[in-house]
Amino acid sequence: MKKRKIIHIDMDAFYASIEQRDNPSLKGKPLVVGGSPHGRGVVSTCSYEARKYGIHSAMPCKEAYIRCPYAVFVRPRFYVYKEVSNQIRNIFHRYTDLVEPLSLDEAFLDVTENKKKIKSATIIAKLIKEDIKRETGLTASAGVSYNKFVAKLASDYQKPNGLTVITEDNVQEFLDALPVKKFFGVGKVTERVLKNNGINTGYDLRNTSLEKLEKIFKNRGLELYNFARGIDNRPVNPTRIRKSIGAETTLIENKNIDDAETVMILDELCEEVAERMAKEDKVAKTITLKIKFEDFKTITRSLSVNDYIRNYDDIRFYAAELLTHVEDTSKTIRLFGVTVSNLEKEEESFEEITLFDYID
Repeated sequence: MKKRKIIHIDMDAFYASIEQRDNPSLKGKPLVVGGSPHGRGVVSTCSYEARKYGIHSAMPCKEAYIRCPYAVFVRPRFYVYKEVSNQIRNIFHRYTDLVEPLSLDEAFLDVTENKKKIKSATIIAKLIKEDIKRETGLTASAGVSYNKFVAKLASDYQKPNGLTVITEDNVQEFLDALPVKKFFGVGKVTERVLKNNGINTGYDLRNTSLEKLEKIFKNRGLELYNFARGIDNRPVNPTRIRKSIGAETTLIENKNIDDAETVMILDELCEEVAERMAKEDKVAKTITLKIKFEDFKTITRSLSVNDYIRNYDDIRFYAAELLTHVEDTSKTIRLFGVTVSNLEKEEESFEEITLFDYID
């Protein structure tokens, strides 16, 4: 089988960078793109200057304001971001039609066979970065490798405006040194479970047996086992459409449904889903709670809403509501999961008035 040449392109602080490009007075300032700091809105993204204060996507804007009262808050202009995103995707398609967008600001490209007949994926990544900078005024970070998992890790390694190449010759050294939270699919809940089992780095993960990983994570154990070895056979899929966003975890010990630790785990799952929604610019109409009991019986409870599920507060509120519809609370639980579905793009859910930029 011919080795793939995969590039992952990730725009640097995409929304914030566009705002700073279009309004030079915002350059160099801690900038938050999201709702009002005095309302229930959340951070969509923020500039690198704001990130120094610990501000991140899906954080309530009120908390972002507390962390940095000097930050400038601007309302998202999704119609502009979408226009720029389309501009960038057109650049991708000059090189290959095997483009798998993950959100407005990132995508995988398979350039094994490409339109320019360029043998080096590294050269293609450099050319794409140059095209993006010249035509949009924005910077992007690129990761180049032989599969999607490693390419995505690589693009995040030297942000902003980075270019990292990881080959099969140096992949193990690279993965061994990474903290486990950097691995694909490892959110806060999974990270905590791994650390509770003494697994803090890629090296620790690689030296954990498949049997142990499958005991803890069931089917996901094999995925983590392979990732620790740089193995990922997923192809770049140009037609991929995400239908849901979810997170689930198997508890190390069975817990009562109203146990304090169970509530904390549910909080973390809701936060993980909220962060992924914000990253992918999605809102949802339906939320589903999944519970597996000590006797392995699995139940789901779903709720569809008239408005939109937009952020952590919404997810946590409806998850708590769904918990009240679990009839049998006498059995302990071994797995929790939260999923949102019936997804729509964030910009399509806003009323027209919210499309206009404002600065507090």
